Amino acid sequence: MKAKKNPELEVGRNSSLYFAIGLNLMLLLSWSALEYRTYEKDDYVMEVLDVEYKIEDDIPIVKMKNPTPPPPPPASAPEVIEIIEDAQDIEETVIESTEVGQNDAIEAFEVVDVDAVEVVEVEEEVEVAFALIEDVPVFPGCEGLNRAKAVKCFQEKMQDHVLKNFQYPEAAMQLGIQGRVSVVFVIDPNGYTTNIRSRGPDKILEKEAERIVSLLPKMIPGKQRGKPVKVTYGVPIYFKYQAN
Repeated sequence: MKAKKNPELEVGRNSSLYFAIGLNLMLLLSWSALEYRTYEKDDYVMEVLDVEYKIEDDIPIVKMKNPTPPPPPPASAPEVIEIIEDAQDIEETVIESTEVGQNDAIEAFEVVDVDAVEVVEVEEEVEVAFALIEDVPVFPGCEGLNRAKAVKCFQEKMQDHVLKNFQYPEAAMQLGIQGRVSVVFVIDPNGYTTNIRSRGPDKILEKEAERIVSLLPKMIPGKQRGKPVKVTYGVPIYFKYQAN
């Protein structure tokens, strides 16, 4: 004979419900334990400051003695005014007018003859550009040429001079400085190079370009209308190097 189970007494029928309720209770207890906080209780002694208490010092009363005023000065005798008769005659100064009227004669000046006037010629310092000068300055070795050939010879000699005296500054090479330097200078009426000016990317290159131009030899000065004058000339100098 087999034993029959009572369906109303089956224990595993509501096991999932019980498991869910138990899990929720455990989660609630865990959350409560994590959120529980405690505080330290310290006893603080607070003192009350009495601001109404004032310390009053007795300030003694000092009586100031006023100094006795000085006595009034003694009354002096009245001064006696003596009247002296002035027997000297006073000459009055007469101020005459300095304005010239129509009836006043005008003193004639000495008439100077025109031939007696000496005319002094003042030479003006004329500065003419190289491209506009009538007779260009002559570089040593370019004598006896016409204007076109003299200009070409001057430019060639100038290039040769730059290449001959060119030295790349060591400081500019170390710093990697390169570029074009424009140099402008003046060839004075005596044929010397003066008033050298330069403009470039750095002072080191400008100084070297001015040094090259300062070594130019003495030239035959340029002439305008047959007279030696100052002539301005500009030359570009290129500083460029190739790194190894």
